[in-house]
Order: sequence, then C-alpha cells, then structure tokens
Amino acid sequence: MEDQARVVFMGTPEFAVESLKKMIDEGFNVVGVITAPDKPAGRGKKIKKSAVKEFAEKKGIKILQPTNLKSEEFLKDLKNLNPDVQVVVAFRMLPKQVWQMPSKGTFNLHASLLPDYRGAAPINWAIMQGETKTGVTTFFIDEKIDTGEIILQKEVPIEKNENASSLHDKLKEVGAELIIDTLNLITSGKVETFPQPQVENPKKAPKLNKENTRIDWTGKGKQIFDFIRGLSMYPGAWTELLVEGEKKKFIIYKAHFRPEDHRENTAQISTTKKQMRIAVKDGYIFPELVKLQGKKTMDIVSFLNGIKNKDQLAIV
Repeated sequence: MEDQARVVFMGTPEFAVESLKKMIDEGFNVVGVITAPDKPAGRGKKIKKSAVKEFAEKKGIKILQPTNLKSEEFLKDLKNLNPDVQVVVAFRMLPKQVWQMPSKGTFNLHASLLPDYRGAAPINWAIMQGETKTGVTTFFIDEKIDTGEIILQKEVPIEKNENASSLHDKLKEVGAELIIDTLNLITSGKVETFPQPQVENPKKAPKLNKENTRIDWTGKGKQIFDFIRGLSMYPGAWTELLVEGEKKKFIIYKAHFRPEDHRENTAQISTTKKQMRIAVKDGYIFPELVKLQGKKTMDIVSFLNGIKNKDQLAIV
C-alpha cells in the first residue's frame, strides 16, 4: 500500500461510516471528509450532523460541508486538500470538476451488482423485486449516474426472510472490505477496470416516495411479502386503514404470507384477539409489526388490543 496517498472521503449516512472507519483502521491517509450540511431533524427541529460528520469529528479529520459542489470556495478548499484519490459512499452526484480532480481518480461504492439497481435505493428495490442475491460494486465515476467502469464486485445472498435493515448492515460491512481492496489496487497502480455489461432493460432503484411505497393489494402474496420486507424498517410499506370511521396511514414493517385458496375479496380483513389476516389473491398476509398514524410502532397483538371495533377495520 502506498502509505502517503492522500484520500478524500465523501459520504453522509450511517451506511458510509463503516467504510470510513475501515479506511482509517487500515492506515489510509484520509486528509478530508466531504459530507452534507447540518440540518434540522425530528419534531424539535434540532440541528443534526450527518453520521459521517460525527465520526470524522471524533477522529479529528478536516470536514467540508458544501451546499454547492460547484462553488469557487468549495473547489478551492478541495484543491487545497490535494487528493490523490476520492472515495464516494452514499453521497450525491458530483460535478466533473470535482471527480476529475484527483490524479488517481474518484470511485464510488454502490450497493448492488451493477448495472442492475442503479439509483438511490438499491438495497430496498433488490428485496422488493424478490431477488435472491445482490452485492456491492466499486466503479470509477463518469458523467452519468452509476455507469462508470467497474473495478470490483462482490456478490451477497439475500436470505428468504431478509429485510432491508439486515441487508443494509450486511452490505455496509462487505462494502467497506471492497473499498479497502479497491484502494489497495489504485494506490499500488495495479487497478484494472471493465465496462459495465450492456443490458437492454437494467433493473432500476429509484428514490423511495409516498407513491412507490404504497402496498398494491392486487398483487400476489409473495410479491406483497417481498415489498413489505424490502421497505422494513425504513420507510415502511403502507396502506390506508379505516379505523373507527377514520382513514389513517397504516405501516406494516413485518408480516408473513401463507398461500391458500379462498374466495374472500382482495384486501378483506379478518381478526382475532391475536391475529390480523388480509386476503390477497393467492392466500393471506399476516401483519406482525405495525404502526398506525399517530401511534408508536407495536406488535400486532398490542395494536389489536387498542381497537374497539375490530370487525370494522377495512383497507381503503
């Protein structure tokens, strides 16, 4: 390893912290960290630092928090860091003058096996689409999003009952290892790349929003089950529930699916004291961990205990 290669790290969420920590533990010369500006968060709107900033502060690393990546001030500050290589993990799209700056290039860690699942939410979409494997990819950044030449890839299986939270934790560990391997190749001058395979319709991983996280009860049970676990524990797959005559957002964080032939209407709800059953075309979805609008997250038994007229619950 070339000990004195100057590395600048760019990242914001908790997923990125593991990679930064690993780089420091492995003795890389991290001369600066670029992360998102502090912003108000939560009910009290307290100013919150990014997970990467909190970690970098503890390590005494110089931190830059630009609002505009093209501003003269930021570009000057970045140039003063004199990076040989830049590492990007869960950050934002970089302008050309930023990613072209280091002599050894700028590479990104993406939580999928590119070219599939380009976009903002690859971990969620891989599970939501029922995949049985995913992985991590390092690639050199170019003008487009997630299209650069691949350096390394590592495959990771998706377990039968895996959810987005558990897969997130797996991939951040595997991703951190891949970053170290990639940095060693780059700093030793041994890096080789290959173009991303040309796929006619690569699977996409768009940003999650209110529309694409709503449960479609007309789908097959396995699809709905995958959809729910792919959005657990954040942001959560949701539907609208009629409770005591009021329409409320109802998030299902955990459920199981039981295939069964029946003649019930799609999305029809049946309850007992301990169980809620939602009919789908080829069986039933049984919610296990839920959150009703205005209430805290709770198991299904606690939720049902708080409902007076269980027989009037309905999906709308």
